[in-house]
Order: sequence, then C-alpha cells, then structure tokens
Amino acid sequence: MPKSINRVELLGNLGRDPEIKHTQSGTPVARLSLATNERYKDKSGNWQDRTEWHTVILWSRLAEIAGEYLKKGSKILIVGSLKTRSWDQEGTKRYATEVTAQDLIMLDAKRADDKTDQTGPITDEDIPF
Repeated sequence: MPKSINRVELLGNLGRDPEIKHTQSGTPVARLSLATNERYKDKSGNWQDRTEWHTVILWSRLAEIAGEYLKKGSKILIVGSLKTRSWDQEGTKRYATEVTAQDLIMLDAKRADDKTDQTGPITDEDIPF
C-alpha cells in the first residue's frame, strides 16, 4: 500500500474557454476554470446550491486537445493531482493550489455545429487522441 496518495477527480463544467499558452521551449499549457456543484439542505430544510471553482492545468497533448475541443460550458471529467505553487507579489508571499491533470474525458454529446458525420460509424479520425 502506498504511503500517500495525491489524486483528484472532478466532474463539472467549464466556466470559460480554455486559456492556452506555451512555455519558452514551446510546450503547450492550458488553464481551465472548472465549476463543480453541490446540492444540500440548509437548517430550514430548503435546498441550496454551492458552486466550487477549480483551476486545472493541462500540459502538452492534453493542453492541445483542450484548446481544440473545449468551450465554456463543456462538461468534463478530470483526473489529476493537487500542486501548490508560490510567488512573491509586492513583498508578500502568495500561494495557489491547482489541479494538474493527467487525464481528461470529454462528456458532451456532439453539437449540432459539429461537422463530422453523426450517422456513420466512429473511425480513428473521429477520436481526438
């Protein structure tokens, strides 16, 4: 059994289009804003919704796929791990904890504006990875 586990699984919707950048060496990096929702009953018995926002970072081919296929509102499943980074801002140490994705599963059905043939069999060309 491992001594520790750092694993995150998130199922939610994108709050905006992916932000794609490249490192100085040309490696693609995507930043996603992913919303997950929780429904619970408050003390009065009324249903309440709580949205949690997560920053997700994708590297290399996953970043390219995100840039090509994901849009605001896309439903996705992310599997990854938590990473905390720090930086100095005007003399104050700042921290951000983000999810670094190892796997991305797109859960949206094909859209009407999708140009692929929706009536034929799925071929290797239909699969983005």
